[in-house]
Amino acid sequence: MNACPTFSHLLVLPHLRIQNANAISSPLTHGFPSMTAFLGLMWALQRKAHASGLDIHLRAVGVVCHGHQEQASRGGFVSAFHLTRNPVGKDGGSAAIVEEGRIHLELSLLLAADSPRWNLEPEALDGDLAALAEHLAGMRIAGGSVLPPAQPWRHRYKPWAIDLTGAAQDRSALFRKARMRLLPGFALVSRDDRLEQRLQQLQKAAPDATRLDAWLSLSRVNWHWSAEEDDGKGRWRNDRTGQGWIVPIPVGYGALGELHPAGSVANARDATTPFRFVESLYSVGEWISPHRVTAAEQLLWYADTRSETGLYRCSNDHARSIDDELDFIPEFDLT
Repeated sequence: MNACPTFSHLLVLPHLRIQNANAISSPLTHGFPSMTAFLGLMWALQRKAHASGLDIHLRAVGVVCHGHQEQASRGGFVSAFHLTRNPVGKDGGSAAIVEEGRIHLELSLLLAADSPRWNLEPEALDGDLAALAEHLAGMRIAGGSVLPPAQPWRHRYKPWAIDLTGAAQDRSALFRKARMRLLPGFALVSRDDRLEQRLQQLQKAAPDATRLDAWLSLSRVNWHWSAEEDDGKGRWRNDRTGQGWIVPIPVGYGALGELHPAGSVANARDATTPFRFVESLYSVGEWISPHRVTAAEQLLWYADTRSETGLYRCSNDHARSIDDELDFIPEFDLT
């Protein structure tokens, strides 16, 4: 697995209001847009910036969600999306209803960026950041429309940035102060390690358990009867205790076949780019508060592309950062 690309500045576009974003993140999950949608947004924003003459390179993206309202109604144990009625067809009959999940969001967008111009002209950063925000205002975010900020709270929506070009200690101090401006909210990070841990637990009881079994087990609440209690009485307990806010998420795509030359597949969206049939890849993520991370890299997602093996996925270094911190815990001799 690759590591998060290096960058010099963290750009923050705070409290964006998104209307009717796509709530169906994959064929098996819903509730929040896929991180692939935000990576696509980052690349589209960079292309717009280059077309306007801005020499800005966006390396990774992070999202902090401050509020959400999924357009769905719940009746008992069944939830149903609020669907729109399409216009009648040419024959006067009702058109087919295509299920589309929608969600209203309030989120802050984090962009890991660098630019040679900022090293020579630090004062140009504010102008470039304002230009990026203007480009973003006319774009779609996960299929949703960007709404203008409410007038009484317009000052909350002013973009800001932090310079992370100093020493490691200085970068850590700057980020620790800046992360408090992202509260209250929750950020989605990768927890591939939880998937491996659950797989090992399942294989102790069932050696033929697979990662799909582990993923399904983490996607639900599992209740177990615990007979070993201090008071001698058994009780039901669930396996979510101490696990955090774990959710199933799509993390990219895996190839189903070989790479086809550009223009060789009929009806492809882009006839100038090589084509490949893929399917969704799944893992698990965790919603955490930004004040619980110690570095900006723990919040950022980046592309991990391995075309030779057919892997196109989004990666995040939060779990790896936890392992690194545990490896460097000092040992104290108390004897």
